[in-house]
Amino acid sequence: MRTLIKIRIYVIFIFFAACTLTSLSQEDNKEPAIQSPGSESPHSLFAGLMYGSNMVYMGSDVSQNKPYYSGMLIYGYKENLFLSASASHLTVFDKLISFSSFAGNYSHTFSSWFDISAGLTGFIVNGSLKDTLFSNFIYGYVSAGFDWKILYTTVSAGGVFSSAASPYLNIKNSRYFETPSFFGGKAYFSFDPYVNIMFGRLTKTTTSDGTTTGVSSPFKPSGRPGQQSPGAEVTTYLGMMEADFGLPVTLNVGNFAFEIEPGYVLPAYKTSSDNLSSPEGFTLLVSLLYRMF
Repeated sequence: MRTLIKIRIYVIFIFFAACTLTSLSQEDNKEPAIQSPGSESPHSLFAGLMYGSNMVYMGSDVSQNKPYYSGMLIYGYKENLFLSASASHLTVFDKLISFSSFAGNYSHTFSSWFDISAGLTGFIVNGSLKDTLFSNFIYGYVSAGFDWKILYTTVSAGGVFSSAASPYLNIKNSRYFETPSFFGGKAYFSFDPYVNIMFGRLTKTTTSDGTTTGVSSPFKPSGRPGQQSPGAEVTTYLGMMEADFGLPVTLNVGNFAFEIEPGYVLPAYKTSSDNLSSPEGFTLLVSLLYRMF
């Protein structure tokens, strides 16, 4: 899975009908969208800003269908190792910084059709929001990418490590395209539509009022303190959580990349409880990234 750490910022296309698309292998799509400013140094540094209409993460509606904002710094070494730090504000809460994250990602390409990557991310939530948002946790994953020329498939296995561990599995199919350059060869559009299916641990709660299903720890249902009714029967199981679809489109100009990514989240489980939510519907992500060196 190409994560944000791999630096692909997307923008909604303006000239799609007028541009001739050039199909690239996924091997050509491994490098950051922003080109090096001419230096042969193995080091790179990025700064980015992001707006999202709704933060859906690991099957959980983290921002409760409200917008959020993020800022980040990303360091890269030889385009294989990336380290990042970010801070996010969820508009549903009053606190300026709802949570922060620190991440590391390493990738290696073995051939034109096979690559691997691994990453580790730590999330630190604002202390006043631990009872309603989520507990501090670490997420780690390993993934393998297969380029079939027509499609690029990524299989990622990971886990959330907190008070209770939760395994996850993602299967993603994408197809990268790029337009011919324009503005004297300084700009181009890139497109990377995808379909992703996520499997993870779900929690089923059965009471006298019925049965509800929701995400498991460390996430809280609908951003509210978890409350368990007396006599409730709680079971956890592994199952399909959601399918999500997206069309990331990036305008790359020199050291800048600007993206808009429209997407749609389709949950695989339903709930009738006011205290649980299965995120569903349209999402929009807008990002701006600048490569400082």
